[in-house]
Amino acid sequence: MSTPHPAIRVTGLRKAYGKKLVLDGIDLEVPAGTIFALLGPNGAGKTTTVQILSTLIDADAGDIRIDGRDPARDPDAVRDAIGVTGQFSAVDNLLTGEENLKLMADLRHLDRAAGRRRVAELLDRFDLVEAARKPVVTYSGGMRRRLDLAMTLVGSPRVIFLDEPTSGLDPRSRRTMWQVIRDLVGGGVTIFLTTQYLEEADQLADRIALLDHGRLVAEGTPDELKRRIPGGHVQLRFTDPTGLDLAARMFGDGSRDDDALTLRIPNDGRVRSLRTLLGRLDDASIEVEELSVHTPDLDDVFLTLTGQPHKERATVR
Repeated sequence: MSTPHPAIRVTGLRKAYGKKLVLDGIDLEVPAGTIFALLGPNGAGKTTTVQILSTLIDADAGDIRIDGRDPARDPDAVRDAIGVTGQFSAVDNLLTGEENLKLMADLRHLDRAAGRRRVAELLDRFDLVEAARKPVVTYSGGMRRRLDLAMTLVGSPRVIFLDEPTSGLDPRSRRTMWQVIRDLVGGGVTIFLTTQYLEEADQLADRIALLDHGRLVAEGTPDELKRRIPGGHVQLRFTDPTGLDLAARMFGDGSRDDDALTLRIPNDGRVRSLRTLLGRLDDASIEVEELSVHTPDLDDVFLTLTGQPHKERATVR
């Protein structure tokens, strides 16, 4: 039985502008029906990567397959298979939501009946029926982003490139968009995501790649990336100094705070590790008032692997 080809496969991708090397031998593979997030500092090469994969610019070197097709040899076939939603909505403010979708149906060369069916389906799917005949200029930010994504879906793409899909949205609208993205993947669509919201990548992505100075410095699931970073620990709080003293002697690598009656013990936060720790405390009859687990997050991954704090750190919730 043959294995389905990946939705995106990239080998040795290189791009330079003059003497400035932007992408230095990138290798990526994205299975069909998954969410892949590409993260990195400003100037790391994320936008260039997306522009190449979506046929907007040519690579200098490398082998690329999008839905099994080579964008250099068959760009039209690749364009038929993909959809692109940029950071800023590409909708026409003077048209209604319905008119925007009809325009996209015409551009996709759908016949009139098929176009009407597709527009009606997408208006319903994205909860835009009531606003369908209102000018887009009256839409909220969340409605505009949903319409923008609906326009991308008119041609039923199998691979979608999402650049900052929830930029500027309030928390409720952002979570609504997350569910829309999950539903798309549940239907077999592949999502290639770039985002400045690290929580977004953590919540959505099956795999994450971290790009820095044109090179991939890490790739894996969110949990795999977090486990690469030191600093995970369990903090125990006690009701009296006696319990703290006993636990501190038991866990010689712990860091104690006598004023707060707490002990910090290095721990990866996995169930097995926690069970072992609690078993030792129970065997020694040491009472713990409170336990909290602290594991590295994607901010820590970003800082450690790129050597700089995430520039949108304040916006991550």
